[in-house]
Amino acid sequence: IQYRLVVRDASSLQILQLYTCLDQIQSIEWSSDSLFILCAMYKRGIVQVWSLEQPGWHCKIDEGSAGLVASCWSPDGRHILNTTEFHLRITVWSLCTKSVSYIKYPKACQQGIAFSRDGRYVAVAERRDCRDCISLFVCSDWQLLRHFDTETQDLAGIEWAPNGCVLAAWDACLEYKMLLYSLDGRLLATYRAYEWSLGIKSVAWSPSSQFLAIGSYDEKVRILNHVTWKKIAEFEHPAAVVSTKAVVYKEVEKCPAAEAQRLPFTPPRALPSSLLSTHTKYDISPVPASLHCVKPAADRANPKVGVGMLAFSPDNCFLASKNDNIPNAVWIWDIQKLKLFAVLEQLCPIQSFQWDPRQPRLAVCTGNSKVYLWSPAGCVAVQVPLEADFQIVSLSWHPSGDSLVLLSKENFCVCYLEREEV
Repeated sequence: IQYRLVVRDASSLQILQLYTCLDQIQSIEWSSDSLFILCAMYKRGIVQVWSLEQPGWHCKIDEGSAGLVASCWSPDGRHILNTTEFHLRITVWSLCTKSVSYIKYPKACQQGIAFSRDGRYVAVAERRDCRDCISLFVCSDWQLLRHFDTETQDLAGIEWAPNGCVLAAWDACLEYKMLLYSLDGRLLATYRAYEWSLGIKSVAWSPSSQFLAIGSYDEKVRILNHVTWKKIAEFEHPAAVVSTKAVVYKEVEKCPAAEAQRLPFTPPRALPSSLLSTHTKYDISPVPASLHCVKPAADRANPKVGVGMLAFSPDNCFLASKNDNIPNAVWIWDIQKLKLFAVLEQLCPIQSFQWDPRQPRLAVCTGNSKVYLWSPAGCVAVQVPLEADFQIVSLSWHPSGDSLVLLSKENFCVCYLEREEV
């Protein structure tokens, strides 16, 4: 909250610690072992670190005139990587030895730093002599392991496969190019779906590392397999769903007045306004079902077109996607059969969606006071029981999958889910 950092118990929401920073906090991040919290104040070029075990201990990192545009933890939770203004360098600060290492020429792109899942290696996208390249470092001592050029015009992002064996690198939207590299810098494969048109918009690895999903501006998702790195499936996002095997859930409003008349008792006057607001439920639409489509403004930058959001379920069975020119729909694909499984059409545009970390259950928010949950068993819309207007703009699951945090612009609430007895 502005310059204060509040640490709460996840189950009772009791305040455990309160820390005061030197300026307004713009970014926070837990260390991997949850013993430290990093607070970045980009305007001042300062990072402050707080310890949960020793509230008296604190650490301040000042980048001075170099400035600060990004800050993150290394996987061991004892080093902090700060990117200076104009991407002049990345500074690696050690909390244990107070030593400093420098990584030169980092590239200013969407996803320029990628740690392998086991925390052993970090890949950094670089730009030297007007050429894109990637450097691989060993996280234990920050020594350079490999350095190689990439065959990209304008490298946009890099991401490790979850097993740490393959590094994906892709070009900016003007060129459709996906490159796959091994740990020793060998180019394993290049994938191009088409030329002379806007290219890759979003990328997601499956948890098993067997599939790489690529969402592109032509409104399609292409799935590559890990054996040949060739395309095994192509998912389209048309304005009308014609598949008879897929279930189309459509959110519809139901009038609260009609519902109140059905009650066997007179509802008290003092019911919260939100509970008497428009209730919604899901209807199953007959196929073919047409979806609300928006024509992108061709004369504006970053047109709302193409697949901008992708996420695999933790069990590898489903893939959720959103096509930006059909903003109210989430598409859920069955990865075992490579077919469309379900479509959720909401009344408002989708702001965010995230899978439960433990089971195939998807939480969706659309900027109103409801959270929507989908699982293979069905769909439900849950009203947040708050007096004030609570517009959910993003959400985040607890690692156990028992609760999720719902965020609005001013406040947050926690939604606790009862665990089903198996």
